[in-house]
Amino acid sequence: MKLAKGYFGRRKNVWTVAKNAIEKGLVYAYAGRKQKKRNFRSLWITRINAGARQHGMSYSQFMGAVHKSGVALNRKVLADLAMNHPEAFKAVVDSVKK
Repeated sequence: MKLAKGYFGRRKNVWTVAKNAIEKGLVYAYAGRKQKKRNFRSLWITRINAGARQHGMSYSQFMGAVHKSGVALNRKVLADLAMNHPEAFKAVVDSVKK
């Protein structure tokens, strides 16, 4: 019942309803932790694509060149550079184009 604190209506004070609500909530929480990772990767890819297209490359061309050139930056860092430090991202793009 402690886990049902804050729920609305019978979900907070009727044992069977609260138990079912808690179990369902835990299932959603587990799935949500997995979806969060997918959503962030998608966001990073979108940001990298936008940054790369400003410099005349598509996302797939850019990431292929990044891996070939051996740049050890992951998508999270590349997305942050594209979003918050465009001059540093431009330097990465220029080093990858060579």
